[in-house]
Formats: sequence, structure tokens, C-alpha cells
Amino acid sequence: MADEHQFIEDGLRRSQINEFFADELGRAGYGGMDVAQTPMGTQIVLKAEKPGMVIGKGGKNIRKITTELEDRFDMDDPQIDVQEVDEPDLNAQIVADRLANALERGWYFRKAGHTTIDRIMDAGALGAEIVLSGKVTGARSRVEKFNRGYIKHNGEPAEEVVDHGQGVAVMKLGTIGVNVKIIPPGAQLPDDFDIREDAEVPDVEQATADVDDESVESLLEEEPEEVPDVGADEDVDVPDEDPAEVIDEEVVEEVVEETQETATEATDVAAEEPVGDADADDIDELDEEIESEAADLVAEMEAADEDEEDE
Repeated sequence: MADEHQFIEDGLRRSQINEFFADELGRAGYGGMDVAQTPMGTQIVLKAEKPGMVIGKGGKNIRKITTELEDRFDMDDPQIDVQEVDEPDLNAQIVADRLANALERGWYFRKAGHTTIDRIMDAGALGAEIVLSGKVTGARSRVEKFNRGYIKHNGEPAEEVVDHGQGVAVMKLGTIGVNVKIIPPGAQLPDDFDIREDAEVPDVEQATADVDDESVESLLEEEPEEVPDVGADEDVDVPDEDPAEVIDEEVVEEVVEETQETATEATDVAAEEPVGDADADDIDELDEEIESEAADLVAEMEAADEDEEDE
């Protein structure tokens, strides 16, 4: 048989043995079992609230259980050791069976859940959780939870530290599953920490950043620069006007002065520009041409008048 199949076979066999003990030892307050393989055979440690009922009168009941283990589960020389549970309220399996019996006797689920979890916490548990699933109050199934304290749900602590217990309550409407988780008192959790008041903490030297080759501490040690004092007799002019108004007037004056300077410069430049010599010569030539044309016209008119007089 392969290793994977062997693991599955061992787990199934362990579950069947646990169900067998729960059915046979329910009245004795069955609280779980531990199975270990030894060279002498199979060692089984039973935890019960009432060990006397497990053993029976003269060991009759324990011999009957041993025989059934050999026949039903093919176990070689099973050795059963019965141990009494010191605090039944801290055993998850016993609490789950008690709660299931209370529900079967007609207890209201809320009262039964709160009463049970209060007893668990009063016994000194660090945390507890009770889950009821099934047809709790009506024809429709649902889940009800009761929490107190601190509980682990994941990781190795949830498997190693937390005690699990399961029970079944057979009701008229259907079955109700009871799941109980308990963290016993004194359990060591990986996220626990202690605060020690007398612990010695070594001094830690903090490096300071250099600013222009000078440390902050040296700058603080230097004397501050002297600030000139204003005597009581000296008069200090304090403007009464609104700073915003003063700033606006100054800006306006500067704009006006710049505008005037720009206009003055433009006028001076226009006055300084001389009329070119080329333009004056052109005018003189035009005047001479006009005068010559006028003289020619006058001469023609005079010649015409003389011809008329001769005729």
C-alpha cells in the first residue's frame, strides 16, 4: 500500500474508533482518546469524566471494549488506559456532549449556549467558541455562534493548542451539530509577550547629520547674533495707512512716470530727425520747371497778340 493510502486508512480507522468510544462511553462522560503504536501493541489512553463507569464492575466493561476493538478493528493486543478529567468544563468533547444533551432535553439554544460558554470561561479558559448549526428554531437551518475571550482559527496553534469537540443533538425537526473550541488556561501561544520592568536597555548612539561640516549640536551651542535694541526714547515711525493702499499708490505713480518718460523720448526723437538734402533739391527743380513753363506760355500769348494786331 502506498504511503498516501496508508495515511488515509489510518485517519479513517482513528475516526471510527473515536465514534465507537463516543457511543459506548457517552454516559461516562467520554472526553477523547490518544492512540500510539508501541512494540507491545496499541496503546490507547481514554479520557473520561467518570472512569469507574468505563472500567465497570470488576473490569467487566473494559474487557468487553477490548474484545470489540480486536474483532471490529483488527487491533493486535490493545492496551487501554483510563484517565480521569480534572476539569470537565475545560474538555471540549465533554462540553459538546453536555450541550447536545441539553438541547435534546428541550433547552432553548440561546440559554444553553450562553450558560455553557460562561461555565467554560469561569473555569479559567483563555477563550472559547461554540457553534450550533442545523434546524435550531424552525424548518430552515442556520448557524449560531457564541464567542468569549481569545480563540485561534488558523495555523499550528489552532491544531496543537485549541481543544476541539463535536456533538450531535437529535431533534424532532432534524439534527443539530455542536462544535466546541477551547483554549485551556496556561496555553503558550506564539504571539504572547511579557513586559519586564527591570529589564536593562543598552544605550543607543544616534548619529547626527553634518551641515556645512558643523553638527546641529555645535550650532545650538553658539551664541545667537545680537539684535539691535530700540530704546524707549527713540521715535519709530509706524505708518497709519493700510499697507495695501500704500502699495497700490506707489505702483500707480511708477506707471504714470514711465508713460510720461516714454512720450517725451518719442517727441525728442521726432524733432531731432533732419530733412534730407535729396528732398530739398527735388523741390527746387520742380519750381524751376514750373517757372520755365509759365514763361513759355506768356511768350506764346504775346506772340499771338502781335499777329492779330498786324492783320
